Amino acid sequence: MCMKIGFIGLGIMGKPMSKNLAKAGYSLVVRDHHPENEAELTALGASVAKTPREMAEQCDVIITMVPNSPQVKEVCLGEHGIIQGAKPGLVVIDMSSIAPLASREVHDALAEKQVKMLDAPVSGGEPKAIEGTLSVMVGGDKAVFDQCYEIMKAMAASVVHTGDIGAGNVTKLANQVIVALNIAAMSEALSLATKAGVSPELVWQAIRGGLAGSTVLDAKAPMVLDRNFKPGFRIDLHIKDLANALDTSHGIGAHLPLTAAVMEMMQALKADGKGNADHSALACYYEQLAKVEISR
Repeated sequence: MCMKIGFIGLGIMGKPMSKNLAKAGYSLVVRDHHPENEAELTALGASVAKTPREMAEQCDVIITMVPNSPQVKEVCLGEHGIIQGAKPGLVVIDMSSIAPLASREVHDALAEKQVKMLDAPVSGGEPKAIEGTLSVMVGGDKAVFDQCYEIMKAMAASVVHTGDIGAGNVTKLANQVIVALNIAAMSEALSLATKAGVSPELVWQAIRGGLAGSTVLDAKAPMVLDRNFKPGFRIDLHIKDLANALDTSHGIGAHLPLTAAVMEMMQALKADGKGNADHSALACYYEQLAKVEISR
């Protein structure tokens, strides 16, 4: 393939996503704060750019996968950002999970330099990033979406256009609300079972095929039962997403009382030193209340 793709941000999600692009045959230029992450990609044939500007000077498409809105603005619009080296027709696909209004702000600034942008956050966590089976929700011009569909599909099982710029991140916020509330409901139920003297593992096995069953339940219940809180998606990052959801809801007048409640649970866990744990550690909040341990 003659197309050259830049990838900024080789963290828990970005590294396996970029590896899947390399496996699909794309020519990659990468950038990360950690040289050891860059080295894993250069071993697969990628080259390294010293700055986003340098990357923009040589790439047709640049994917960003960074923590939040300020980092996206910095790599796109900063002193050494993409906008400084961009040629007309360059496409930026921001796959970070950020505030929808920030996506629109960056999009409008890039458009002044004739740079196109999609906001394309993902769901599925590290396991699906490794498998290349993520779900991608995309906002932006449909023609640009069609142009970049195969690139995104190399990292995902599902790539869906959800509307204009910012719509991808609105969709992701809705996704994160549902995931957070599912994990909290699961934790509440399994702590009830444990406190009542019933095996939480058998409860999970009994309910997973019924209406209470979900992808979240099957992904997170085994982690809790195994006491495995190694992060596929950290509590700190889910706090960031829920903060964006609540800020957006306040701005448009959509009330999210259950989201606010789970946010307080996550904030309590962060204060207890569990910010870097997987979000399945929400179970620990309930365990402290009920004075039980959910395990096999």
